[in-house]
Amino acid sequence: MTGPERPAKVLLVDDRKDNLLALEAILQGLPVQTVGADSGEDALKHLLVDDFALILLDAQMPTMDGFETARHIKRRERTRHVPIIFLTAADRDSHLALRGYAAGAVDYLTKPFDPWVLRAKVSVFVELWTKTQQLAAQSDLVKVRDGELRAVGVAVDEAVALLKAGLAAGGEVGGSQVEKAIAALSRIR
Repeated sequence: MTGPERPAKVLLVDDRKDNLLALEAILQGLPVQTVGADSGEDALKHLLVDDFALILLDAQMPTMDGFETARHIKRRERTRHVPIIFLTAADRDSHLALRGYAAGAVDYLTKPFDPWVLRAKVSVFVELWTKTQQLAAQSDLVKVRDGELRAVGVAVDEAVALLKAGLAAGGEVGGSQVEKAIAALSRIR
């Protein structure tokens, strides 16, 4: 489900609490639920139990940096398709941006960044996630309907066979076959 029942979740990963609060403030008002993680390890734990539309990941953190965290995320089947936007306070070093893209990032923003640009990027990825969820739900519905139609086809085939047998047999046996055919057709209603 999408919409109010299941809002898109965005994982915010930064070792500094003030940065997490700033990101939450920037995203306030968007149709997202933010989840904060203060380390790469903490982010990986969240990814074990929740599905996320997007990850905003600090590139430079102690112990496990953002690049290593991204590599772990992209190795897992369940999380490899979750888009990652790297955020970093590092100088505009193109080598770091290349490392981010090599680790699986879809974008790389250097602080200070325009909060409206980040909101716009998050909105696009959340919309893509929402559309993907809707398509998955429609696909599931089509599978259910396909199964129902197959069951109807089987019941109709069974009823036709019983009616043909009833016509061929005639008499009391034929009446029994017709009753079974009616019962088969009644089941598919």
